[in-house]
Amino acid sequence: MPRIFGTYNFVGERIDGYLEPTALLTNEAAQALKAVSDELIAKGYRLKIYDAYRPQRAVDHFVRWAEDVSDVKMKPYFYPDLDKSVLFEQEYIMAKSGHTPGSTVDLTLFDMATEKEVDMGGTFDWFGPESHPDFCGNPETGQYNGDNSKSPTGRSITEEQFQNRMILRRAMLNHGFKPLDSERWHFTLKNEPYTDTYFDYPVVSLEAN
Repeated sequence: MPRIFGTYNFVGERIDGYLEPTALLTNEAAQALKAVSDELIAKGYRLKIYDAYRPQRAVDHFVRWAEDVSDVKMKPYFYPDLDKSVLFEQEYIMAKSGHTPGSTVDLTLFDMATEKEVDMGGTFDWFGPESHPDFCGNPETGQYNGDNSKSPTGRSITEEQFQNRMILRRAMLNHGFKPLDSERWHFTLKNEPYTDTYFDYPVVSLEAN
């Protein structure tokens, strides 16, 4: 279930435009993600999707929330090291989202043996350098170096947590997705069909229409 459908997210309430607990993608992105899933299932993992297509009305909701600097109820969980006033400046919140064209997905790994999410060393939608793919390692080579100097409070991740991030990253890149420098969970189909198109239809299961 997309986290945005519930209340445990950085806003602390269900986000506008999410009418059902489902995730939508363009056909092209969905087919590529199926190939990622097939590769990872063979290694004992499944994919858990946090968010996919995001309507513009949801992005507008984020913007309104970010403009209200007095609303910090979720700060301890998602941005304890940041003042909320810097979220626009540091591009954690933007008026346009790569999710809105429909070929971007936020996701993690689920271990079929343990029946738990794989430990990636931090929560989804954490605002800070700890979420960057290059935190404590080099994502291009897959080498862990333990360098946590970018963390404002000295947070760190282990080599195992870094390598778990790399398992997901390699599988996504293998099947036509490109990563984002600031979010380890965020991937966009390289050849997305609707570049710079900002859709606003609500998130509902297609079977319901």
